[in-house]
Amino acid sequence: QVQLVESGGGLVQAGGSLRLSCAASGSIFSINAMGWYRQAPGKQRELVAAITSGGSTNYADSVKGRFTISRDNAKNTVYLQMNSLKPEDTAVYYCNAESSTAQAIIDYWGQGTQVTVSS
Repeated sequence: QVQLVESGGGLVQAGGSLRLSCAASGSIFSINAMGWYRQAPGKQRELVAAITSGGSTNYADSVKGRFTISRDNAKNTVYLQMNSLKPEDTAVYYCNAESSTAQAIIDYWGQGTQVTVSS
């Protein structure tokens, strides 16, 4: 089992910045990759950014150049630095951890944190 606790959401004006944090606990040794997804009202959940255990990163085209994902292995924490925020970035942001065992690959999710960008 992996537990994820997110923090850092809030209300910000367009052009501003926020940093999201996701602290992992439990069977962290089984985590292959972690990432951030978001879901806006009436839309499907989408990948924002991901980082593997080796440090490789992947970003949605819509956030490239504005968002940066990073991890602190000593703290078992993943961060999402969001700069130049736009109203269309408004969504609930979810932390995700992909965990693998000998039997299966399991996705774990945080509770979600609201990010609201005003115009």
